[in-house]
Amino acid sequence: MGTTIRPIRLNHINAVLQDFDSSVQHFQEKYDAEFVLDIPQPEMHACLIEMGHVLFELFVPRVYLLNSRYGPHYLGVEYQVDMQETRQAIAERGMRIVRDIDVALHTHPADGFGVSYEFYHDHFEKDWPLLGGQMKSAEYWLSHPLGLTGLKGYTHAVNDIRSASEFVQSFLGGEPMYEADRPSIAARAIGLKVGGTVVELLTPVGNGKLARHIHRHGEGIRSTLFGVNNIGNAKRYLTERGLQTVLGGAPGTVAVPAEANLGLIFEFSE
Repeated sequence: MGTTIRPIRLNHINAVLQDFDSSVQHFQEKYDAEFVLDIPQPEMHACLIEMGHVLFELFVPRVYLLNSRYGPHYLGVEYQVDMQETRQAIAERGMRIVRDIDVALHTHPADGFGVSYEFYHDHFEKDWPLLGGQMKSAEYWLSHPLGLTGLKGYTHAVNDIRSASEFVQSFLGGEPMYEADRPSIAARAIGLKVGGTVVELLTPVGNGKLARHIHRHGEGIRSTLFGVNNIGNAKRYLTERGLQTVLGGAPGTVAVPAEANLGLIFEFSE
């Protein structure tokens, strides 16, 4: 079976967007996100933003033409891991590394069912003051009109859910939690616990929202799932901020669709 990585935590979610300034402004104005760290680089302009103790790294290519056909999308996630063990697990599986900066690396999305896995030996929350951010307390976000309680997980759209589940279990030590139908998006789900959060694998079971998503984007992360203390209050807040809301993939969830959110689906659940 080979070496299995067992992530300590999910550090952040990575996304590729089109315009740096307008993207940051969107998340600040709509969700009161905190701008944590500016990371300008020759090939791209990146940054870290945070909302409800959920950290995102946004990547904007310097020449968007090269990404324009695919468009904005979730690139992957970063997990805190033992890097020596992780490099061994990647090599054993013949997975490609598309970016390696020694302390961290990114795997090729095609080798992870559409997800580029980033691995890092530490976590950012510990070094928050060094990053320049002033992380708001959990109490602040609980009392905020959106009522965020933190990250519940993310959904991952795949064609072959059994093979994807075996991969997540073998590669990332995913612990099976549940299987369920997701009729609102015509999908079947398998939930796996990885690094303290839930990875919900989704596969189409008919011509519905998920099938159309995969047809447009291929396999990969479909949405971020935030926890809230009251779904009614959260929906009211989102509407007041001018954000369209629709039914989420799972029962009891509300979603901000991609077309209203720079190409990224956000879902909220108690």
